[in-house]
Amino acid sequence: MFEAENIRDWRGLDVVDYDGRKIGSLESIYFDTLTDRPAFATVTIGLPTRRRLVFVPVDKATVGPSYLKVTYDKSTVKDAPGIDPDGELAAEDEGAVFSHYHLPYEPGSRGERRLGRR
Repeated sequence: MFEAENIRDWRGLDVVDYDGRKIGSLESIYFDTLTDRPAFATVTIGLPTRRRLVFVPVDKATVGPSYLKVTYDKSTVKDAPGIDPDGELAAEDEGAVFSHYHLPYEPGSRGERRLGRR
């Protein structure tokens, strides 16, 4: 797992798939509120007039000098649930993000959000 202390310095860097193909640019990191560990990155994809942010898990991701390499292929990430660049992930949509990558999802015991952006 990569260390995320300097995540603000990484904004705008390329996010690439396991074959090194560029998916898009890193926008932000969402942390798991239960563990306080990085869980998902949002990646800016699309044309300049039609951009959106998609989610990709960062478990087992590696950091290079100018990129974040994730363990998923480009097409899987591009098909992932997304939000508008100015948008926010709604609490009721969190499960769909986990489900897209076949990851288990449980909200907090009192319905708390599972993901928080930093």
